[in-house]
Amino acid sequence: MKYTRKNSSDVRERLMEAAGQIFAEYGYKATTIRKICHKAGAHVGAVNYHFRNKQGLFAAVLEHAHACSVRRHPPDLGLEKGANAEEKLRIFIRSFLLRIQGEKLPDWHGRLIAREIIEHSDALDLMVKNSIQPMYVYLREIIDELLSRDPSGQENEEQTFLCAMSVLGQCLYQFTGRNIIPRIKPDSFDPRDIEIISKHITRFSLAGIRETASVQRL
Repeated sequence: MKYTRKNSSDVRERLMEAAGQIFAEYGYKATTIRKICHKAGAHVGAVNYHFRNKQGLFAAVLEHAHACSVRRHPPDLGLEKGANAEEKLRIFIRSFLLRIQGEKLPDWHGRLIAREIIEHSDALDLMVKNSIQPMYVYLREIIDELLSRDPSGQENEEQTFLCAMSVLGQCLYQFTGRNIIPRIKPDSFDPRDIEIISKHITRFSLAGIRETASVQRL
């Protein structure tokens, strides 16, 4: 078969799709280039040609997955300007859950991102710089608004950070605890019910943030 740019692009896309599924299922360390190429129907040398090595392939797949999920489910979900902080927080939480377990993206996108956040590789630094840090800044602004104060000062900054980590931790547990949750409560609860979960996390987080604000005012 004559080698063309179209064929090259097709191989690259197949490699990324196969790699994304396998990385999400087994993690970076347990995944081999041979396994990826077998699933993609590509020669093992294709990874070196397109991505230089396994690490380059993983970084490309991770960036692609995160970019796709953020485009489909941005942190504000297209919320109109003028929305209050409570609504911004609810939407932020809902968008986070949609990115890690929503149904409108390939299921490996969210699983890969959540796995990388938990297990982390060298590719995490780049994802934090380009994608996660801007979202954290947005969440921090929401929490500062809820705390109704000037965020300047080391103590205030620390309280904002702790509140943000509490919000994100609740969201991430929907992934990290996905095998535990149904064993604790096998009936009457669907961990994929993003609406119910996002509303609960929002209520729980707002109560904690308000309590933090009231303590600071004493």
